[in-house]
Amino acid sequence: MINDIPRVRFAPSPTGYLHVGGLRTALYNYLFARNRKGKFILRIEDTDRNRYVPGAVENLISTLSWAAIDYDEGPDKGGEYGPYLQSERLDIYKEHADILVKNKKAYYCFCSSERLTSLREVQQKQNIQSMYDKHCLDLSEEEIKHNLSEGLPYVIRLNVEHGKKIKFNDHIRGEVEFSSDVVDDQVLIKTDKYPTYHLANVVDDHLMKITHVIRGEEWLSSTPKHVILYKAFGWETPVFAHLPLLLNADRSKLSKRQGDVAVEDYKNKGYLKEALVNFVALLGWTAGDDKEYYDIDELISSFSLDRVNKSGAVFNIEKLNWLNEEHLRKKTDAELLQMLRSELKDSRYSGQEYTDEYLLKVIGVMKERVSFIKEIFEKGFYFFEEPASYEEAGVKKRWNIQSAEILKQYAEKIEQVGSPTKEDYENTLKDTATHFNTGNGNVIHPLRLAVSGVGGGPGIFDILYIIGKEKTLSRIETIIKKLT
Repeated sequence: MINDIPRVRFAPSPTGYLHVGGLRTALYNYLFARNRKGKFILRIEDTDRNRYVPGAVENLISTLSWAAIDYDEGPDKGGEYGPYLQSERLDIYKEHADILVKNKKAYYCFCSSERLTSLREVQQKQNIQSMYDKHCLDLSEEEIKHNLSEGLPYVIRLNVEHGKKIKFNDHIRGEVEFSSDVVDDQVLIKTDKYPTYHLANVVDDHLMKITHVIRGEEWLSSTPKHVILYKAFGWETPVFAHLPLLLNADRSKLSKRQGDVAVEDYKNKGYLKEALVNFVALLGWTAGDDKEYYDIDELISSFSLDRVNKSGAVFNIEKLNWLNEEHLRKKTDAELLQMLRSELKDSRYSGQEYTDEYLLKVIGVMKERVSFIKEIFEKGFYFFEEPASYEEAGVKKRWNIQSAEILKQYAEKIEQVGSPTKEDYENTLKDTATHFNTGNGNVIHPLRLAVSGVGGGPGIFDILYIIGKEKTLSRIETIIKKLT
């Protein structure tokens, strides 16, 4: 099965949002396929109808599309090996389960839920692993036919031969060995006639010619069941590669209790897809150097399963924020303009009109000061509205008995300039400081408070030039009235 053109898949269950761990699994499969000129398949494993969430399939596809993780075959694209929704492949699973039953590799089980509960309770009291006791394995053909004709509910179970060693090679972890004594006679077909994950997964991976199964570490303990199934069918096993766990800062398993785990959460908070993909790629993989900033083409050319770590990867939000800054600053002003307009539509400034020229000036002075595009109008709110108040610490430190007279004089001088340039604002400030025989700072700081309400931000002359003469004069008049 292993060939020069790999076929890999991302096979999520439609149970809600896409977890960042799922995004990493999808990304690693995508990068591996693109690096090796292979095929990347999206398959939806929707056989657990109790956990199925309406709309989740569409959400998964939308989220992958947002992250620019493009697949070659899938539910909405079709392909040679479809259908790609497992709920549309039930006849295929029934056919393969029947093959296993015929070859004594699986068997019908008619045990009631009461009997199974009683068996589990006895085993728990004896402090032994809860496993099915093969009670129905030796039913005669006549008994099976009779039960089926009577319409008794049943499942089909895998017939695990005990006393065996199950070995397989994991590309990341090396040789892995399990004893078959700890592998239960797993249910393959449930009473609702739907397959369990294990049967559907193995059958689909084989029929879709998957060469490499790249998935999360949580599936490692299920792999012996899959290996048994491959051997029961007489099929070659794919290459397995189980990715390390994602961890919180305290090295506990990443969970919603300690922060966001849904890709949609990060999208809605304004993280760039390029930054999130870059960050997720580094959760368990390294190219072998100190580089941390990657675009998608660099990730594709550098990616290799050989450099995926075994140990868990810590989800460091500070690093994600830094990467978001870096990717934001690589954007052109034209790209930032489009993004800013989109964010403004969903803000309290929605409905206000701004020219491209104005917004580009704001972008020019703010882009080095923000981590997210929306911070342009959150931190630089004074470009979009007059300050409603003044930073208390700034007033205490920077506003004195002479500040009003200084700003009044500055305003009078600016009023006499037709269309002030940045240099006009600066020269006028110096003239004002000279007039009052004081340092430039004693003009700059109260002036900054007047026009922005805060003590920090871009250069004061940039702010004045961008908001313009009329707003500058109006804001000076306002602060003098409020603070005098």
